[in-house]
Amino acid sequence: MRFLMLNWRDPKNPLSGGAERVTLAYLSALSSRGHEVFWFANHFPEAPSEDVIDGVRIIRGGGMVTSILKARQWYRSQAPFDLVIDQHHGIPWFTPWWARTNVVSFIHEVLGPIWNSFYPWPLSFIGRQQERWTHWLYRNVPFWTACESTEQTLRQHGVKDVTIIRYGVATEALLTLEAKKLAAPLRLIVVSRLAPNKRIDHAIRVVEELRKRGVPAHLDIIGGGECRTKLEAQVATLKLGSSITFLGSLSETEKDERLRAAHFILHTSQREGWGLNIIEANAMGTPGAVYPVPGLIESTLDNKTGLVSRNESPRSLANRLIESLENAEGYSALRTQAWDRSKTMHWNMILPKAADWLESMARPSASNPRVSR
Repeated sequence: MRFLMLNWRDPKNPLSGGAERVTLAYLSALSSRGHEVFWFANHFPEAPSEDVIDGVRIIRGGGMVTSILKARQWYRSQAPFDLVIDQHHGIPWFTPWWARTNVVSFIHEVLGPIWNSFYPWPLSFIGRQQERWTHWLYRNVPFWTACESTEQTLRQHGVKDVTIIRYGVATEALLTLEAKKLAAPLRLIVVSRLAPNKRIDHAIRVVEELRKRGVPAHLDIIGGGECRTKLEAQVATLKLGSSITFLGSLSETEKDERLRAAHFILHTSQREGWGLNIIEANAMGTPGAVYPVPGLIESTLDNKTGLVSRNESPRSLANRLIESLENAEGYSALRTQAWDRSKTMHWNMILPKAADWLESMARPSASNPRVSR
């Protein structure tokens, strides 16, 4: 079979992130089964127009405004595809109107308030409205996503068919779970792209809240991005330089070591498609402490595999952390349950199911999701 993924970024794009990591995993699984797999993405400076990554042929063309046109032009020169996967990141590729084959939509999260983090009003308002309108336009196209929060929003927007397939991680869970005593100073960690919607400033303010309450803590921040300078200035203003360390990008081995040493991984994003870094931390025996937002409430199960704050505020998340200090047995249970759950979410467990589903959608018997005009 022949599969085509359309996504604005590919794994080598400097702006790529978790979405591209999981996309590559799914496509590589298809390639390993002997299928022809292509990925069309925007071009970026100094990138070759074609590439091969883990058995997936990468085609690059166009930019933010022209890539849909370039994709159509390239598509017309190719042999027929059995399935086109239209990945939504705020704006889709509108493939049901030009691909003339089976189409499924792949979406990580409904952006919603994330539009406000990147665009001023009225552009943010227009973005949110067109996203909702686009989902209604795609209402007869099968969607595929990772969590129930996204499914619920899509159905509210009129989408009829949504399949949930969890994301997996490549991180191997520890063979044994060594003891880790929960005591001050709390060792906290963030693993994230430093972008506005990730709200790393809230994680920094959690440390400030803990300090105000007499609880010493240290936060490691792993990752890079456009907000780093602003975040460093915030740390300096709050006089938290001795309590927060910016580590930049680390190797997987170094990242795992930091995750293993931490008491909790913090996640204060506006919303997520899932939260890969939470499961990676769980595999290292470290539970999450997260905001109650779509994606994170699925990757962290409150009082089972981690802590979910009662509202989206640093004070609320700090309160949950302080509560955990008073319950050593509870912390041990969180670690064990998080570690056990992570074993069920390795790619080896996820990919066979995902590849089976994609193959089923590509077969001639799959309903053609062309949208009636």
